[in-house]
Amino acid sequence: MEHFTIQPVSAENWEEAINISVFEEQQCFVPSVTQSLAYAYIKPWDEALDPFVLTLHDRIIGFFYVSYTPNSSDNYWIGGLQIDAKYQQKGYGKKAMAEIIQFLKESHPSYNLISLTVEKENLIAQRLYQGLGFISENHLNQDGEIIYRIKLS
Repeated sequence: MEHFTIQPVSAENWEEAINISVFEEQQCFVPSVTQSLAYAYIKPWDEALDPFVLTLHDRIIGFFYVSYTPNSSDNYWIGGLQIDAKYQQKGYGKKAMAEIIQFLKESHPSYNLISLTVEKENLIAQRLYQGLGFISENHLNQDGEIIYRIKLS
């Protein structure tokens, strides 16, 4: 089984990270890595926003960020998840998301709820998250995106 590593975006990898791109028809569903790095600097939603890259065999293949309130148990949001177009359609999205959940369990042991949002038109992502146990509470955020949550034991 292939194992992803998760690393913070850093001075050593940011230039490779900003070259990640999804297929053109997916660009409306996810912020660019550059936009997400701006979010990390500005922190528009929470007290903390940490950007990460996903690597496989020492190659950066994806990106995501975690927006959260430190020491909270229920304010952890995964955002900006994207797998570079060259690496899509290989099952990496599902495997990466499982790794991200495990990573958060280890790095933020106080949390018990993860949230994320999905565009209403992004049916592929909705199926991915539902398959991992995320549940839609049929709530939309201020941007009209569906909120999904998963409770952890």
